[in-house]
Amino acid sequence: MSFLKKIILSIIITTAFYRLNAQNNIQIDATKQGEIFNHYWSKMVGAGRANEALRAGWLEQMQQVQENCGFQYVRFHGLFHDDMFPVIIENGKTVYNWQYIDDVFDRLLDLNVKPFVELAFLPTSMAAKNSKTVFWWKAKVTPKEDTFTQWHELIKAFTLHCVDRYGINEVLTWYFEVWNEPNLYPFFWHGTKSQYFELYKQSALAIKSVDERLKVGGPSTSNFVPDARFDNEIINNHVSEEIFKIEDINALEWHGVWIEDFLKYCKKENLPVDFVSTHPYPTDYAFNPETGKGRGLTRYVHSLKEDLVWLNKTIAKSAYPNAEIHLTEWNTSPSSRDAMHDRLPAAAYIVKSNLDCIGLTNSLAFWTFTDIFEEKGGASSIFHGGFGMINYQGLVKPSYHAYRMLHQLGNQQLYKDDYVFVSKNSKDNKIVALAYNYPEEYENAVPSGTNKREDGTSKKIKLTLTNLKPDSLFQIEILDKDHGNIHNFWESMGKPEPPTRAQIKTMKAYANTMKTKFIKVNNNGVLTINHEITPWSLVLIKQVN
Repeated sequence: MSFLKKIILSIIITTAFYRLNAQNNIQIDATKQGEIFNHYWSKMVGAGRANEALRAGWLEQMQQVQENCGFQYVRFHGLFHDDMFPVIIENGKTVYNWQYIDDVFDRLLDLNVKPFVELAFLPTSMAAKNSKTVFWWKAKVTPKEDTFTQWHELIKAFTLHCVDRYGINEVLTWYFEVWNEPNLYPFFWHGTKSQYFELYKQSALAIKSVDERLKVGGPSTSNFVPDARFDNEIINNHVSEEIFKIEDINALEWHGVWIEDFLKYCKKENLPVDFVSTHPYPTDYAFNPETGKGRGLTRYVHSLKEDLVWLNKTIAKSAYPNAEIHLTEWNTSPSSRDAMHDRLPAAAYIVKSNLDCIGLTNSLAFWTFTDIFEEKGGASSIFHGGFGMINYQGLVKPSYHAYRMLHQLGNQQLYKDDYVFVSKNSKDNKIVALAYNYPEEYENAVPSGTNKREDGTSKKIKLTLTNLKPDSLFQIEILDKDHGNIHNFWESMGKPEPPTRAQIKTMKAYANTMKTKFIKVNNNGVLTINHEITPWSLVLIKQVN
């Protein structure tokens, strides 16, 4: 561990000790102005593949998270996969067919959601004859000799169509991201690093040929690593064997994948980079624990912030210092069968991570908003550790409430510490605070697996707000292991598989019901809130009038 990291860790432990043993007494003048911040957590959310967006359930859940969590963009795989029929060969000629893509984009825009366009995967006519495929739906990922010429033509025609259909002013607000995790050979890209760079080049040139102002970026890599496994043209897993024999992976120096090489290549080729994208999952390998590679470990809770600091420094010293940063996938882990995705601790991790990283990125896209998601095919259980913040039956998980509560924060930061964030809305001057308990005992590893981790030390807060409107009302809303925690409730019902229609209605009502109470400001315009936050809980404190 570096000397600087040791100092930082020592400060964190010391601060945590004193906060653990003393009540957090916070006093805030409600009339003061705070520092403006952006709700970058509401910028974008992820989904599985384009064809799933044609389903009624998917669209209903998309509308729900847009209205209650504020998501502005959605990103998904497979836009050019064969089940969207973008390329049809008729009488030996290539014909572009945009009907399925139009259907998806039209419906999204009607829901006030824009596409964050992931340009992937290869239509059959553009892939190698015996192309490698990924997922059960067989996305083709192996290029052939003339792929890049064909791809350029496809991307140009697609971009022109989007502008013609939706207008240049609309499409200028979109983002075009080239591919998905091309570093994960042979899964998402059965080619070399240099071949991906050529794919980016042809994509960028095609898009900018339509209008120079359109936004394009990459390399959409996964994830941060502490070694040289991705330094060459394809991954070399052997270099990690010695590194992962060490006891503490958090002591290693982690860095983004392909990003430095990508930025240097784009400068050399005089290519545009409007944004840099990557996927900072807090794990040692992108597919753990499913592949058995690495040690199957998660990093500590501070890893996201450390990765973003590295990314900001790297971009600042590159030829593209003004490039936006979009983290186009992120969750507690990159496994679609991780039980923690259904459980309470994920909510505390989401809130802590997002609040800790204010000002460091333009977006952090939770992967995904729904369990209508089929990378591994269908699941036999209604709760199977799927990525979604809403399950297949429409039951909202704690992760959904984390984003719903974050969305309700104002846009001025009045106060922040390790577990309390107080904001103010500049439009109506109302106060909204969000408190959370991510227990210090668990800071060394992001929660994953089947252990519920409902234990830990409670935290106490004493929040005093002054200069409020006398007799005005505040609402306190609590998500904890006994309120809004749908997985526990399902277990108490005997884990019905599948639940009846009546049981689903009962579970939906439970999942959406928080522990709630109202308190009134006194005649002097003062409100004092004393509250104990149980482990992994969220507490939203919101001025009603």
